[in-house]
Amino acid sequence: MTSDGRTTAVDDGGSETKPRRTTEKRAQTRAIVLPETMTVQYLAEVLSQNPIDVIKQLMRNGIMASMNQVVDYQVATLVSTALGIRTTMAEQATAAKDPSMAAAGTGYNSSLIPRPPVITVLGHVDHGKTSLLDSIKNSKVAAGEVGGITQHIGAYQIESNGSPITFLDTPGHAAFTAIRARGARVTDIAVLVVAADDGLMPQTLEAINHAKAAKVPIVVAINKMDLPGADPERVKRQLSEQNLLVEDWGGDVISVDVSAKTGTGIDTLLESLLLVAEISELKANPDQPARGTVIEAKLDRKRGPSTTVLVQDGTLNIGDFIVAGNAYGRVKAMTDDKGRPLQHVLPSTPVEILGFGSVPEAGDQLSTATSEREARTMAGEAAKAYSTAGHTRALTLEEVVNQVDTDAVKELNLVVKADVQGSVEAVRGALGKLVDEDAKVRILHSGSGAVTESDILLASASEAIVISFSIGSEPSAERLADRMGVEIRHYNIIYQLIDDVEKALHGMLDPVYTDIIVGRAEVREIFEGRRGTQIAGCRVTEGRMIRNGGVRIVRKGAVVEENVITSLRHFREEVNEMNSGTECGVVIQGFNTFEEGDILEVHRQERGRR
Repeated sequence: MTSDGRTTAVDDGGSETKPRRTTEKRAQTRAIVLPETMTVQYLAEVLSQNPIDVIKQLMRNGIMASMNQVVDYQVATLVSTALGIRTTMAEQATAAKDPSMAAAGTGYNSSLIPRPPVITVLGHVDHGKTSLLDSIKNSKVAAGEVGGITQHIGAYQIESNGSPITFLDTPGHAAFTAIRARGARVTDIAVLVVAADDGLMPQTLEAINHAKAAKVPIVVAINKMDLPGADPERVKRQLSEQNLLVEDWGGDVISVDVSAKTGTGIDTLLESLLLVAEISELKANPDQPARGTVIEAKLDRKRGPSTTVLVQDGTLNIGDFIVAGNAYGRVKAMTDDKGRPLQHVLPSTPVEILGFGSVPEAGDQLSTATSEREARTMAGEAAKAYSTAGHTRALTLEEVVNQVDTDAVKELNLVVKADVQGSVEAVRGALGKLVDEDAKVRILHSGSGAVTESDILLASASEAIVISFSIGSEPSAERLADRMGVEIRHYNIIYQLIDDVEKALHGMLDPVYTDIIVGRAEVREIFEGRRGTQIAGCRVTEGRMIRNGGVRIVRKGAVVEENVITSLRHFREEVNEMNSGTECGVVIQGFNTFEEGDILEVHRQERGRR
């Protein structure tokens, strides 16, 4: 902050600049340096934006935040990317430049304390995810579930050597990514469970790709070591083929041999998780207003809306006014995973909350308000944002081109599906050779078979484009893609696929337009007009005729002319349009060779997805 009270930002070179005068130039040249955590007001000042516009942009991403609320760098980039402004994160030693934090006594960074790691367990069905968690927390979760398969998201906290660890037990990577698709990052470490007797399976590969896309560290738990057919070396070899090289093989991925049935290796696994957490330096500020993510929510007939929340920063207290998406309320009661009542909840702690007036959605960002009026206002703003903007929409290939031109995109994220594995390898190999100075191709996931909902969720969460080669999509995946704004591009010729991606990387992809038929009319009679013009007496058979609209004349199935309607009359009166079932006179610019039976098609071009 300068002596006259104006806020300044620090560029890459360390010099101070005035963001309000140089934002446009700097967005094209150097990246704005942001701290790891900051208030919304500080973010708005650094980006030279109105704080209200920043709050609206956060709402479009499903994140509710007031001006004084603290957000992390990942959340800040959602705003900066939408505004076309490049940002980088400051080093931790110089991260806290926020004057509003410095003014709060000891400062934000001095209040940071280590927090427990949040672990998500991923892997193939029946490889022992829930059984492993069951062994860790010594309670029977799988026993009460249908077929032994996890039916809901659970959040549990255990202690290992006096250090708490929080586990999210999900039904699989689809739920893990569905929450991330809402703009929420809740996982610090992913535990990949692989059965030693089964090896890597299709869902295991998907789980690996989903964890990589989320950019979280992976710890491999090779389960079922008690079985006679256990072969951990085969699992490690298969992992190396997926670019996951375990420490035994000279890599940096920790793998632990475990048996959920006998409890062998469980202590070693927990020690490994705490080691990775220590390296990651996970910290939070318990003195701030609470911020968290809704893990699951349901309507209990007796107790009302029941919401499982993972508190990520600050402290949540009984009596706090809370907002999550378009739901709001006041905390009436809180219980931990063992059903014990709580008065205060610290960061990285899962808690079940009673007090919402309606049921929020999984992935909604929870924040606190100072009053019920403020909470109601924030929820109302969120409802408006959802109705107008919907969920966060992924990019189309054409939009990627525009962002490449503004230096906003460094990677073109793709999800590749093909008919057979050989085609997958061919497409991956060809795409891997495409390199551009502004952007590169990053394949988040590839596999054989139709495009599934899991592929769409991954693409939505990572702003990726789905490439389908010689294969279709599941109907449910098509509907989900349409709802979430994910582009699926279908190809049958590999050269067209490569050409489109290469054009996107070089910023040359032409827009795609769809021809929409507005209306059709049949020529019944022909009249001579002034100065040699012809007037076609028509009956509108479907849709409507529009004056000044583009029209094509179709004669015996062939298009003989494309032009514009210059005059549209009903009897002697000039009109703007005529609807189906009516008769009208039509004059087309420069066309005077009508024949009875000609079909006039009024059409327009609508920009759309390929």
